[in-house]
Amino acid sequence: MTREEMILNYYRLAAAHKYFIGFILDGRLYLAIVDGELDDDILKLDRASSKRGGMAKIRIRLNKDQKRDLRRAGAVDLGNAAQLDVDDKYNKGERFERIVTERIVGEVWKKDSVPFNVAGDVVWNGFQVQVKLDGAELTNERTLARAMALAA
Repeated sequence: MTREEMILNYYRLAAAHKYFIGFILDGRLYLAIVDGELDDDILKLDRASSKRGGMAKIRIRLNKDQKRDLRRAGAVDLGNAAQLDVDDKYNKGERFERIVTERIVGEVWKKDSVPFNVAGDVVWNGFQVQVKLDGAELTNERTLARAMALAA
């Protein structure tokens, strides 16, 4: 699948059409709320290592100018970015999802693995929302193939 096909299929199958995008700028952690599709220029084609199968994947990658633009447009300052560097069993993306779930949504966070085509990561104001930290994988070929098979 090409990058464009992966992105189109992702949006066609996604249960969420809002995004909480997290990013770090000047030592601060921010949350940008995106309604609808993400800007195409932040979606980058990447590959898993050959050790992990070498499959194509789409990642969210923001450059410094994009982060500054989001901050100027009203991204929420969630505090010092060091809060993502806690020594626990979770990765930074999971820690960001916990912060958002507890502070923005007002619920207790628990790790799950619900597929993107079934539900978002959180429900906010009645909407399914995907929560992603800068650098996160949006989807990959294997995940899309599974979702497409279920939709067929």
